Amino acid sequence: MKSQFRQVLAVVLIAVGVFFLLRVTIQSFVVVGSSMEPNLEDGQRLLVNKVVYDLREPQRGEVIVFQPPTGRSVDFIKRIIGLPGDTVEIKDGAVYINDSAIDEPYVKAAPSYTMAKEKIPEGEYFVLGDNRNNSNDSHSWGEVPQQNIIGKAWVSIWPPGAIPHYDLQE
Repeated sequence: MKSQFRQVLAVVLIAVGVFFLLRVTIQSFVVVGSSMEPNLEDGQRLLVNKVVYDLREPQRGEVIVFQPPTGRSVDFIKRIIGLPGDTVEIKDGAVYINDSAIDEPYVKAAPSYTMAKEKIPEGEYFVLGDNRNNSNDSHSWGEVPQQNIIGKAWVSIWPPGAIPHYDLQE
């Protein structure tokens, strides 16, 4: 009887440990809206890696989930375009990082708006949706502080597949 109790207790403790480990390291996220089309669709279910940015800095081209600095309670998902210290400008249908247009093969359409050159403060990131002309993002409300970043979109669990991250060179 004691042996069975110990086995059940061990299984319960392992299950609780695995549960808490998963809660700390990954999070599920559902894409809401069309701001990341054509790469991520409304209703798509993702897993978010919450520990990657404890090990390294966020990189340009990565898709992140974050709490918006606008005070809204719903988490956002966007692509990192500008890093701390970069200058960002949007003109003539292109995004410029440090005065160089970046190649963006993943966008739905080129931006139809302009944004004056702006330097990204330390500890903050400039993010845009892939659906440039239908996205509530940094071009309208500013940068995302690093402490607001929840994690990197890691994998799509429904429909199954990889999340398209790009190495955006200046």
